Amino acid sequence: MRTRPGRTGFTLIELLVVIAIISILIGLLLPAVQKVRAAAARVSCENNLKQIGLGLQMYHDINLAFPPGYLATAPAGDPNFATSPGWGWAAYLLPYIEQTAVFSQIQGAIRANTPITDSSVAAAIQTRIPIYICPADLAPPGPFLVYSLAGNTSYPITYSQGRTGTVLAGPSSYAACVGRDEDSDADGVTGSGVFYCNSRTRITDITDGTSSTILIGERAWANANGVWAGAIPGCAMAFGPNNACLSVISGGLPNSPIYAPPMLVQAHAHLINPMTDGDGGLDDFSSFHPGGANVLFADGSVHFVQSTPPDPNPGAPGSVQSTYPPPLGTPGNWYTTQSYNFMGYGTRAGGEVCQPLD
Repeated sequence: MRTRPGRTGFTLIELLVVIAIISILIGLLLPAVQKVRAAAARVSCENNLKQIGLGLQMYHDINLAFPPGYLATAPAGDPNFATSPGWGWAAYLLPYIEQTAVFSQIQGAIRANTPITDSSVAAAIQTRIPIYICPADLAPPGPFLVYSLAGNTSYPITYSQGRTGTVLAGPSSYAACVGRDEDSDADGVTGSGVFYCNSRTRITDITDGTSSTILIGERAWANANGVWAGAIPGCAMAFGPNNACLSVISGGLPNSPIYAPPMLVQAHAHLINPMTDGDGGLDDFSSFHPGGANVLFADGSVHFVQSTPPDPNPGAPGSVQSTYPPPLGTPGNWYTTQSYNFMGYGTRAGGEVCQPLD
């Protein structure tokens, strides 16, 4: 008589061992996949800024100057809030970054000084421009409601005064550099940098050197709700939903604007990825890349700048006391070595001696 062969298969213990091995392999693989994705997003963001840099150079070649930070032709009252028509640097750049179709919808309005808030350009400013969005940023897939100044046309603006406005605009992950921390408020009308209200900076004005002067930097929409269209009249900069400072600064109040319209398109050189900054870091550069943010320089190069520590207490070990000359500088200000060095790259003609960033 022939005997039947025994049935082959996995025992329960063998199956559990296989599952455990697979789980370990997945656990080892996921961080590597996440690192690859993060690296790819950083490179893609760097490419965005390089394309923006090429566009700015082409604009300069044709117009003999860089575009203004934003255009304001009818100032009234507090000049920080009088931003009409408000068109910003990124709007002027559209035909030089293969966005001629969008620019054709706003070109007439720009020439006629028609405000961004005019109904004739509503559809255009709502357009999501891919090159103005960092892939690592948590920006909305379409336009968002920009916050209203709620009737306030001068400082101070308190956290409770913000309210949803009626202006829909496309988001932006990038902001123009208005200057360094001490002499250039990102929501002000002047600056020591390349971009500010009605600026028309030429390459020859950048006496610090094009390789030592910042043009554009990352400012994540999820930290600060920026737009590409410009300094929208009557609107305010608000905290992004992922702003690390939100719970500390505003007591957790969502969408609490504290800045005037210029902040929607401008930032200054001070901190990178602030975590506990007293103003929420809305006027600083930031990103969701691990460890820093990409910054475009006037020579067309893009550098990844490491995140900076928060400002130290006066006289703290390792802190730097400002030597920037008054009346623009404030000797009572103290900074970390990293942030003080980075600030020097924000000016076009400050004469600072800066250490390499990377």
